[in-house]
Amino acid sequence: MATMTLRGIDDATSGALKEKARREDTSVNTLVLRLLKESLGIEKKRRNVVYDDLDHLAGTWSAQDLAEFNCATSVFEKVDEDMWK
Repeated sequence: MATMTLRGIDDATSGALKEKARREDTSVNTLVLRLLKESLGIEKKRRNVVYDDLDHLAGTWSAQDLAEFNCATSVFEKVDEDMWK
């Protein structure tokens, strides 16, 4: 197995690689190896999509938060009878 050194990585590319590695919970080295293999056709690109836009909320509600949410959204449970005639 060979060892290579890559020079001339600008700050934007370096920052993007570090951020992507952080999001994927992997090292920059592992990320770069995977990206190289995918771009060279050695490995197929992974197609699993991870949605993380609400992950920070998962498991964070207290019983009081739930009660407040239910109270605030209870109006959506009511049917306007005149509208459905």
